[in-house]
Amino acid sequence: MIGRRTIEAGIRTRVSCRSFRATGITEYLRNGGKLEVAQQMANHESARTTGLYDRRNDQVSLDEVERILI
Repeated sequence: MIGRRTIEAGIRTRVSCRSFRATGITEYLRNGGKLEVAQQMANHESARTTGLYDRRNDQVSLDEVERILI
């Protein structure tokens, strides 16, 4: 259903239920949450698994992009 809705909305990025989980965990951690609590919330046995959903390092800052000189 999520896949159909994203296609209907014209979103070309692949989105799934796990996308929402990753967003929730990432935003929780970005706002000062603890990995151990996120682990409990996600019902993961290992904090390592929860860490796979942490997308905080995926954002590239504007300063880094401006380093590109063409």
